[in-house]
Amino acid sequence: MLIADDDDVVRDVVRRYLERDGLEVSTAHDGNEALRLLSSQRIDVAVLDVMMPGPDGLSLCRRLRQNGSYAMPVILLTALGEEDDRIAGLEAGADDYLTKPFSPRELALRVRSVLRRAPVGAGAHAMDITAGDLTVATASRTVTVAGRPVSLTNREFDLLLFFLTHPGAVFTREDLLKQVWHWDFGDLSTVTVHVKRLRAKLGDRHRVQTVWGRGYMWAAEEPPAGRPDADD
Repeated sequence: MLIADDDDVVRDVVRRYLERDGLEVSTAHDGNEALRLLSSQRIDVAVLDVMMPGPDGLSLCRRLRQNGSYAMPVILLTALGEEDDRIAGLEAGADDYLTKPFSPRELALRVRSVLRRAPVGAGAHAMDITAGDLTVATASRTVTVAGRPVSLTNREFDLLLFFLTHPGAVFTREDLLKQVWHWDFGDLSTVTVHVKRLRAKLGDRHRVQTVWGRGYMWAAEEPPAGRPDADD
Protein backbone atom coordinates (compact mmCIF):
# COMPACT_ATOMS: atom_id res chain seq x y z
CA MET A 1 0.00 0.00 0.00
CA LEU A 2 0.97 3.65 -0.38
CA ILE A 3 0.72 6.26 2.37
CA ALA A 4 1.25 9.83 1.14
CA ASP A 5 1.40 12.56 3.79
CA ASP A 6 3.68 15.55 4.33
CA ASP A 7 3.75 14.95 8.12
CA ASP A 8 6.85 12.85 8.93
CA VAL A 9 5.38 11.62 12.22
CA VAL A 10 2.11 10.49 10.63
CA ARG A 11 3.94 8.64 7.85
CA ASP A 12 6.31 6.88 10.27
CA VAL A 13 3.67 5.88 12.84
CA VAL A 14 1.23 4.63 10.21
CA ARG A 15 3.94 2.77 8.28
CA ARG A 16 5.24 0.95 11.37
CA TYR A 17 1.74 0.05 12.53
CA LEU A 18 0.58 -1.26 9.15
CA GLU A 19 3.80 -3.20 8.59
CA ARG A 20 3.25 -4.82 11.98
CA ASP A 21 -0.23 -5.67 10.71
CA GLY A 22 1.39 -7.58 7.82
CA LEU A 23 1.16 -5.00 5.03
CA GLU A 24 3.96 -3.87 2.71
CA VAL A 25 4.03 -0.07 2.85
CA SER A 26 5.62 2.59 0.61
CA THR A 27 5.59 6.22 1.74
CA ALA A 28 5.58 9.58 -0.05
CA HIS A 29 5.97 13.07 1.41
CA ASP A 30 4.00 14.86 -1.33
CA GLY A 31 1.78 14.29 -4.34
CA ASN A 32 4.60 14.24 -6.89
CA GLU A 33 6.45 11.49 -5.05
CA ALA A 34 3.16 9.61 -4.72
CA LEU A 35 2.67 9.80 -8.50
CA ARG A 36 6.17 8.44 -9.07
CA LEU A 37 5.54 5.48 -6.77
CA LEU A 38 2.14 4.81 -8.34
CA SER A 39 3.74 4.63 -11.79
CA SER A 40 6.67 2.45 -10.72
CA GLN A 41 5.15 0.06 -8.17
CA ARG A 42 2.09 -2.13 -7.95
CA ILE A 43 -0.07 -0.36 -5.37
CA ASP A 44 -3.18 -2.16 -4.07
CA VAL A 45 -4.51 0.70 -1.93
CA ALA A 46 -3.51 4.37 -1.63
CA VAL A 47 -3.91 6.52 1.49
CA LEU A 48 -3.62 10.20 0.54
CA ASP A 49 -3.47 13.33 2.70
CA VAL A 50 -5.89 15.95 1.40
CA MET A 51 -3.64 18.86 2.47
CA MET A 52 -0.24 17.61 1.24
CA PRO A 53 1.66 19.71 -1.33
CA GLY A 54 1.83 19.20 -5.08
CA PRO A 55 -0.71 17.78 -6.01
CA ASP A 56 -2.85 17.48 -2.88
CA GLY A 57 -4.77 14.32 -2.07
CA LEU A 58 -8.05 15.52 -3.55
CA SER A 59 -6.45 16.55 -6.85
CA LEU A 60 -4.43 13.35 -6.99
CA CYS A 61 -7.52 11.24 -6.37
CA ARG A 62 -9.34 12.99 -9.22
CA ARG A 63 -6.34 12.44 -11.51
CA LEU A 64 -6.22 8.73 -10.66
CA ARG A 65 -9.92 8.31 -11.36
CA GLN A 66 -9.65 10.14 -14.69
CA ASN A 67 -7.05 7.59 -15.75
CA GLY A 68 -8.86 4.26 -16.09
CA SER A 69 -5.68 2.28 -15.37
CA TYR A 70 -5.75 3.39 -11.69
CA ALA A 71 -8.70 1.61 -10.09
CA MET A 72 -7.14 0.80 -6.71
CA PRO A 73 -9.07 1.82 -3.57
CA VAL A 74 -8.25 5.31 -2.27
CA ILE A 75 -8.61 6.48 1.34
CA LEU A 76 -8.31 10.20 2.03
CA LEU A 77 -6.84 11.63 5.23
CA THR A 78 -8.22 15.03 6.13
CA ALA A 79 -8.22 17.49 8.99
CA LEU A 80 -11.51 18.81 7.64
CA GLY A 81 -14.58 17.27 9.22
CA GLU A 82 -17.43 19.15 7.56
CA GLU A 83 -19.93 17.08 5.56
CA ASP A 84 -19.34 19.12 2.39
CA ASP A 85 -15.61 18.34 2.57
CA ARG A 86 -16.25 14.63 3.08
CA ILE A 87 -18.67 14.54 0.16
CA ALA A 88 -16.16 16.40 -2.02
CA GLY A 89 -13.64 13.65 -1.32
CA LEU A 90 -16.11 10.91 -2.15
CA GLU A 91 -17.20 12.67 -5.33
CA ALA A 92 -13.53 12.93 -6.34
CA GLY A 93 -13.50 9.13 -6.41
CA ALA A 94 -12.32 8.19 -2.91
CA ASP A 95 -13.58 4.92 -1.46
CA ASP A 96 -13.28 6.10 2.14
CA TYR A 97 -11.86 8.88 4.31
CA LEU A 98 -10.55 9.40 7.83
CA THR A 99 -10.51 12.67 9.77
CA LYS A 100 -7.34 13.60 11.64
CA PRO A 101 -6.44 12.82 14.35
CA PHE A 102 -7.19 9.13 13.76
CA SER A 103 -6.25 5.79 15.26
CA PRO A 104 -3.74 3.72 13.23
CA ARG A 105 -5.83 0.70 14.16
CA GLU A 106 -8.91 2.29 12.60
CA LEU A 107 -6.93 3.03 9.45
CA ALA A 108 -5.79 -0.60 9.30
CA LEU A 109 -9.41 -1.74 9.57
CA ARG A 110 -10.46 0.65 6.81
CA VAL A 111 -7.64 -0.61 4.59
CA ARG A 112 -8.73 -4.21 5.12
CA SER A 113 -12.30 -3.21 4.32
CA VAL A 114 -11.54 -1.50 1.00
CA LEU A 115 -9.29 -4.40 -0.03
CA ARG A 116 -12.13 -6.88 0.28
CA ARG A 117 -13.50 -8.20 -2.98
CA ALA A 118 -16.99 -9.51 -3.53
CA PRO A 119 -16.44 -13.30 -3.27
CA VAL A 120 -17.71 -15.60 -5.96
CA GLY A 121 -18.38 -18.16 -3.25
CA ALA A 122 -16.95 -21.55 -2.34
CA GLY A 123 -17.48 -24.08 -5.08
CA ALA A 124 -18.94 -21.49 -7.41
CA HIS A 125 -17.62 -20.49 -10.81
CA ALA A 126 -16.77 -17.03 -12.02
CA MET A 127 -19.37 -15.89 -14.53
CA ASP A 128 -20.73 -13.05 -16.60
CA ILE A 129 -23.86 -11.28 -15.35
CA THR A 130 -26.00 -9.41 -17.86
CA ALA A 131 -28.81 -6.90 -17.40
CA GLY A 132 -29.91 -5.56 -20.76
CA ASP A 133 -26.90 -3.82 -22.37
CA LEU A 134 -24.92 -4.12 -19.13
CA THR A 135 -22.42 -6.98 -18.72
CA VAL A 136 -20.36 -7.66 -15.60
CA ALA A 137 -17.49 -10.18 -15.69
CA THR A 138 -16.91 -11.32 -12.11
CA ALA A 139 -13.57 -13.03 -12.82
CA SER A 140 -11.88 -9.97 -14.32
CA ARG A 141 -14.07 -7.47 -12.42
CA THR A 142 -14.83 -5.58 -15.63
CA VAL A 143 -18.02 -3.85 -16.78
CA THR A 144 -19.29 -3.00 -20.26
CA VAL A 145 -22.38 -1.12 -21.40
CA ALA A 146 -23.42 -1.91 -24.98
CA GLY A 147 -19.89 -3.21 -25.54
CA ARG A 148 -18.28 -0.03 -24.16
CA PRO A 149 -15.90 -0.56 -21.21
CA VAL A 150 -16.88 1.31 -18.04
CA SER A 151 -14.17 2.05 -15.48
CA LEU A 152 -15.41 1.49 -11.91
CA THR A 153 -13.55 1.70 -8.63
CA ASN A 154 -13.44 -1.47 -6.56
CA ARG A 155 -16.16 -0.18 -4.24
CA GLU A 156 -18.38 0.86 -7.15
CA PHE A 157 -17.93 -2.60 -8.66
CA ASP A 158 -18.85 -4.26 -5.35
CA LEU A 159 -21.94 -2.07 -5.06
CA LEU A 160 -23.04 -2.85 -8.63
CA LEU A 161 -22.47 -6.57 -8.16
CA PHE A 162 -24.50 -6.52 -4.93
CA PHE A 163 -27.40 -4.79 -6.68
CA LEU A 164 -27.25 -7.20 -9.63
CA THR A 165 -27.38 -10.24 -7.37
CA HIS A 166 -30.34 -8.85 -5.39
CA PRO A 167 -32.72 -7.49 -8.09
CA GLY A 168 -36.03 -6.12 -6.88
CA ALA A 169 -34.97 -6.00 -3.22
CA VAL A 170 -34.93 -2.67 -1.39
CA PHE A 171 -31.93 -1.83 0.79
CA THR A 172 -31.53 1.10 3.14
CA ARG A 173 -28.26 2.98 3.19
CA GLU A 174 -27.52 1.29 6.52
CA ASP A 175 -28.07 -2.11 4.85
CA LEU A 176 -25.68 -1.26 2.02
CA LEU A 177 -23.07 0.06 4.43
CA LYS A 178 -23.12 -3.31 6.23
CA GLN A 179 -23.43 -5.58 3.19
CA VAL A 180 -21.05 -3.84 0.74
CA TRP A 181 -18.70 -1.82 2.96
CA HIS A 182 -18.81 -4.35 5.85
CA TRP A 183 -19.16 -1.49 8.31
CA ASP A 184 -21.46 -1.64 11.33
CA PHE A 185 -21.56 2.15 11.42
CA GLY A 186 -20.37 5.06 9.30
CA ASP A 187 -21.35 8.16 7.32
CA LEU A 188 -24.43 7.33 5.25
CA SER A 189 -23.47 9.99 2.69
CA THR A 190 -20.75 7.52 1.61
CA VAL A 191 -23.48 5.29 0.17
CA THR A 192 -25.36 8.22 -1.39
CA VAL A 193 -22.29 9.49 -3.23
CA HIS A 194 -21.30 6.02 -4.49
CA VAL A 195 -24.82 5.42 -5.83
CA LYS A 196 -24.66 8.80 -7.60
CA ARG A 197 -21.28 7.93 -9.14
CA LEU A 198 -22.49 4.49 -10.22
CA ARG A 199 -25.55 5.98 -11.91
CA ALA A 200 -23.41 8.56 -13.71
CA LYS A 201 -20.96 5.98 -15.03
CA LEU A 202 -23.63 3.54 -16.21
CA GLY A 203 -25.67 6.31 -17.79
CA ASP A 204 -29.30 5.70 -18.68
CA ARG A 205 -28.77 1.94 -18.61
CA HIS A 206 -28.55 1.84 -14.83
CA ARG A 207 -31.49 0.41 -12.88
CA VAL A 208 -30.77 1.87 -9.46
CA GLN A 209 -34.05 3.31 -8.27
CA THR A 210 -34.68 5.41 -5.18
CA VAL A 211 -37.55 3.99 -3.12
CA TRP A 212 -38.64 7.04 -1.19
CA GLY A 213 -38.45 6.69 2.56
CA ARG A 214 -36.86 3.23 2.29
CA GLY A 215 -33.64 3.13 0.25
CA TYR A 216 -32.39 1.87 -3.12
CA MET A 217 -33.41 -0.98 -5.42
CA TRP A 218 -32.05 -2.48 -8.64
CA ALA A 219 -35.13 -2.72 -10.86
CA ALA A 220 -35.81 -6.13 -12.37
CA GLU A 221 -37.10 -4.52 -15.59
CA GLU A 222 -34.90 -2.50 -17.94
CA PRO A 223 -35.64 1.25 -17.78
CA PRO A 224 -36.66 3.16 -20.91
CA ALA A 225 -33.75 4.77 -22.75
CA GLY A 226 -33.18 8.43 -22.04
CA ARG A 227 -35.14 8.60 -18.80
CA PRO A 228 -33.80 11.05 -16.19
CA ASP A 229 -31.99 9.77 -13.11
CA ALA A 230 -33.95 9.63 -9.90
CA ASP A 231 -32.92 12.06 -7.18
CA ASP A 232 -31.04 10.65 -4.19
